[in-house]
Amino acid sequence: MIKTIFSKFLLTLSFFMPFGYSLRPWLNRLRGVKMGKNVWIAKSVYLDELHPEDIEIGDNSIINYRTTIYTHSYFGPKQKKSTGKVIIGKDVYIGPHCLILPGVKIGDCSVIKGGTVVTRNVPPNTFWGMPNPGPLARVTVPLTPGHTQEEFIKGLRPIKKKERTSQE
Repeated sequence: MIKTIFSKFLLTLSFFMPFGYSLRPWLNRLRGVKMGKNVWIAKSVYLDELHPEDIEIGDNSIINYRTTIYTHSYFGPKQKKSTGKVIIGKDVYIGPHCLILPGVKIGDCSVIKGGTVVTRNVPPNTFWGMPNPGPLARVTVPLTPGHTQEEFIKGLRPIKKKERTSQE
């Protein structure tokens, strides 16, 4: 009971506190989120309050404003197991206002377009998003602090028709 209350307190603090590279990741690590180095978490990011230990975020990844990551999809009291782990690879950029549902794995160097609901696995090196959530392009340069937006855009490659249909 006390652990649950403490975890919810840390989640609330991380929702509003500054310092996306230091304080917010640290608070979420205390809650049990597994997180690599150089992870940036924006304000107003919701990381599952019931099963934070089932969230993994790789090195150099960015989780943008008002993104929500769920690892459970049940109502009522906390159950012993989550609905499914969420694994976010290395060098991943998640745009603002995204929703990541339980059981999803996002591959290394992928970019999730803002406003996207991610309901299935995202392959590595993929630009994923609306209007029909799915692969939009192949990513060759990650959208992380080590690269400019211009470099990212120049590094996008079209997805062949065969690739697109096999991933959908």
